[in-house]
Amino acid sequence: MPNKPFIRAISEPEISVRSPIGIFDSGIGGLTVVQELHKVLPYEDMIYLGDTARVPYGTKSPETVVRFACEDTQFLIERRVKAVVVACNTASAWALPVLEQRFQIPVFGVIIPGARAALARSKNLRIGVIGTNATIKSQAYNREILARNDQAQIFVRPCPLLVPLVEEGWTSHSVTLSVIHEYLEPMLRRNIDTLVLGCTHYPLLKKLIRSVAGKNVTLVDSAETCARYVLERLGHLNLLRGPRKYEGKIYPCVTDDTERFEELAAKFLKGNLEPAVRVQLG
Repeated sequence: MPNKPFIRAISEPEISVRSPIGIFDSGIGGLTVVQELHKVLPYEDMIYLGDTARVPYGTKSPETVVRFACEDTQFLIERRVKAVVVACNTASAWALPVLEQRFQIPVFGVIIPGARAALARSKNLRIGVIGTNATIKSQAYNREILARNDQAQIFVRPCPLLVPLVEEGWTSHSVTLSVIHEYLEPMLRRNIDTLVLGCTHYPLLKKLIRSVAGKNVTLVDSAETCARYVLERLGHLNLLRGPRKYEGKIYPCVTDDTERFEELAAKFLKGNLEPAVRVQLG
């Protein structure tokens, strides 16, 4: 049976600035968002839900992605979070409008901040986007970029093998490097100067991607841009927690094996990380 998650009790009868931030993703990739959030919001407590039993979302139908995202969000809301960060490009692409309509709580995705950053950094407006099959199929990045500048040229490439390689822990493996070469070389021949890492797993492959893309291509990290966007929006909503004696804690929850998750998470996520607990959704 899954363990009952330990999450710090909140004494206020209603959500307040002291309530935690909720973050979810299909697996470990969303921890890149947690890492960046912890950098810019060090005093915030965070509850992370990794739906590791159903990873990846990027191969699922839009209807399934929406259902999973609603279940993930409901889980976090039941733990009285003050906002939900959809740390998954696929769920942001397909489910964000539904989540915003269904739940009475601020919900933030990764697409808009990534699109804004790509346009801000590109000089020739030739922008590449890599992501899961579902994210690329949604054309979410195309819409958000072109809505802000219709002169931009966007070149997309689904990279379905990268998430399983990251979940396997092969973030510096020669096989992973070969796969990245296969995915990126056709796009690089289109003279892009900016590449959006349109999946929160991909920052874990940034060194390999950089080695293939070269120094003249700017990489837009969806985790970094999302964290800055959340900081901006929570400030606007007066939901930021002020400085306190200790940094906030991170409470990870997963829907499958905790040992495997903790092994991978410990490789890159530093800070007040609590032991992972296994949970059931629905």
